[in-house]
Amino acid sequence: MVDMLNAQDDLYHVNLQGLDKGETINSLTMIDVISRALNPYTQNDEFMKLAEQPEMRFVISNTTEAGIAFDPACKLTDTPASSYPGKLTQLLYHRFKTFNGDKSKGLIIFPCELIFLNGHKLKETIYQYIELWQLGDEFRAWFEEACGVYATLVDRIVPGFPRKDIAAIKEKIQYDDNLVVQAEIFHLWVIEAPQEVAEEFPADKAGLNVLFVPSEEPYHERKVTLLNGPHTVLSPVAYLSEVNIVRDACQHPIIGQYIHKVMFDELMETLNLPKNELKKFAEDVLERFNNPFVDHAVTSIMLNSFPKYQTRDLPGLKTYLKRKGELPKGLVLGLAAIITYYKGGTRADGTEIIPNDAPEIMQLLKDLWATGDTRKVAEGVLAAKDLIWGEHGDLNTVPGLTDMITCFLKSIQEKGMQETVKGIL
Repeated sequence: MVDMLNAQDDLYHVNLQGLDKGETINSLTMIDVISRALNPYTQNDEFMKLAEQPEMRFVISNTTEAGIAFDPACKLTDTPASSYPGKLTQLLYHRFKTFNGDKSKGLIIFPCELIFLNGHKLKETIYQYIELWQLGDEFRAWFEEACGVYATLVDRIVPGFPRKDIAAIKEKIQYDDNLVVQAEIFHLWVIEAPQEVAEEFPADKAGLNVLFVPSEEPYHERKVTLLNGPHTVLSPVAYLSEVNIVRDACQHPIIGQYIHKVMFDELMETLNLPKNELKKFAEDVLERFNNPFVDHAVTSIMLNSFPKYQTRDLPGLKTYLKRKGELPKGLVLGLAAIITYYKGGTRADGTEIIPNDAPEIMQLLKDLWATGDTRKVAEGVLAAKDLIWGEHGDLNTVPGLTDMITCFLKSIQEKGMQETVKGIL
C-alpha cells in the first residue's frame, strides 16, 4: 500500500455514492492531504523520527478489531514491534526521551478500531508494554499526564475499490488511480473527549459529522444494535432464501418485512435512547442498506457469524426477554438461520454453502449436524459457552430458547427459509 501511494505522489480519489434524503449522490474527490507514506518495516528509522517533530500532535489508527492486542513476544529493540500498540509505545517512548519528558509534547490518540471503548483497550495495552519493557515510572507518568487516548466510534460503509466502475472513473480523471476508494454518503465519527480536545481538533467546523461527547457508549450501542445487529441476522436468512445482496434483501417482499420486524419491533425496544431518535437512525440505516451503488454481499457479513451474534444480537435478545417476558422471534430465527448456514451443503439453486469460522466452531457444528437430530443441534450450540457464548454462559438456561431454536431448525429443514420467515410475520 505504501509503495502504491508513493507511486501516485500520495494522491488518490474517494468515490462517494448513495442516497441522501432520497437524492442520488455520485461524487469523485481527489484526496491530496497526505504528505508522505512510510513503511515501518522497511523505513523504521524514518518512522521513529516522526516522534522527533515538535509539531506532531495527533495519532489516528485503524488496524481492525484484531489490531489492538498485546503480544508479549514484542521487544523494545524490535525494528519495529510486530503489534500496533507495540509500535506506538516505541514511538511514544522515543518522543519522551527526545524532549526530556516535556509535557507539552504529549500526543492525542484516536483509535478507530471497531472495539467498544477502543481507547481504553489501547491505553491498557500500552501500559502492558510499559511494564513488560520496564520503561520506568517517569515515562508512565508522562504518558498518563501528557497524552490522551480517547475512545471513538466510526460509522461508514466502505466497500473499497470500485471494480465495477473503475473504467468509467479512469476515463473521467484521465489517468490510472489504483487506490480509488468507494464509500457511502453517510458518515459519523463519535469521539469521547473533553471540550478542549474538540477545540484543538475542530473537524465539525469543516462540516464533518464528528461529535465530541461525554460518553460514546449510547452511540456504540445504537450502532451495533441497529446496524450491525440486523446485518448479522438478515444475512443468513437472505442467503438461505437465495438472496445474495443486502439491498435486494431489504427490497424482498418477505425478507424485507423480516428486517423491518427485527429492527423496529425487536432491537429498537432494547435501547434506552429517545424513540424518535432511534426511529430516525433506523430509517437512515435502511436507506444505507438500500444504497443502489453498493452491492454488499451477505456472504461478506457472514464471516465469523457466531462471535458477531454473541456481541451484536444476543444482548438484545436477553434484554427483550427481560422487558417483554417473551423471546424476540426474529432474533431467535436469525440464530437458527446461522446454525443452518453452518450445516453447509447446497442451496436449492445449486450454490454451494461454504461457512467460515474458527476451526473448532466448524467442527462442533459438523458433529452436531451429523446426529441428524435438530434438538441435539440446538442444545449443543446453545451449550457451547466456552467456545461461543463466553460470559453469557449456557444459553439452554434461557427460558424457551432451546425449544424455539429447535422448532425453527426443523421448519427450515422441512419448509425452507422463506416459509419459516412467513410464520413469524
